[in-house]
Amino acid sequence: MSFFARGSRNQRTFRPKKSAPSGNKAMQLKRHIDATLGNGNLREAVRLPIGEDLNEWLAVNTVDFFNQVNILYGTLMEFCTPATCPTMSAGPKYEYRWADGVKIKRPIEVSAPKYVEYLMDWIEAQLDDENTFPQKLGAPFPPNFRDVVKTIFKRLFRVYAHIYHSHFQIIMKLKEEAHLNTCFKHFTLFTLEFRLIDRAELAPLSELIDPIILGC
Repeated sequence: MSFFARGSRNQRTFRPKKSAPSGNKAMQLKRHIDATLGNGNLREAVRLPIGEDLNEWLAVNTVDFFNQVNILYGTLMEFCTPATCPTMSAGPKYEYRWADGVKIKRPIEVSAPKYVEYLMDWIEAQLDDENTFPQKLGAPFPPNFRDVVKTIFKRLFRVYAHIYHSHFQIIMKLKEEAHLNTCFKHFTLFTLEFRLIDRAELAPLSELIDPIILGC
């Protein structure tokens, strides 16, 4: 059994939360994240703790951000359907197509819920792959680990972009805007701290991101 708790494949995109890697170091880093977030200090929460390994920090946070986006999108599943969102978009200027380079090598146009389903399946596969996200404490990370993390963050950003552009009115009706904004600010600060997403990719939410940058 994978040390990441797997969700049911019958739940579409919404899955139970994954756990951080087992081992004292990973749990220690997870407690550090929870403690700094509990203090409301998002900038402190994203910084690499002194003396810690960068790859381990990226790995633990990648799981956390996967869980955050999964839960946020899960609250919108009944509103984000093939009928309401026939394409995965972030406003009229930005449309995203899916390709994983393995099963789907050429980008295809899919509905927003189908894109998110493909994405969550793909991320889950990366997290469960011991060669990419080592399960044993002290096991080496692969040379391309940062590239995998950057791709995960780039695609998770697209879910945020879709939520803000297509479903923010629903978010307000559900009274989730404060939580969404806090999660997105945390995600953005972490992304900026470690330069995980190219600036051009952030353009769909530049009006939200620019004030975060100025406040850094």
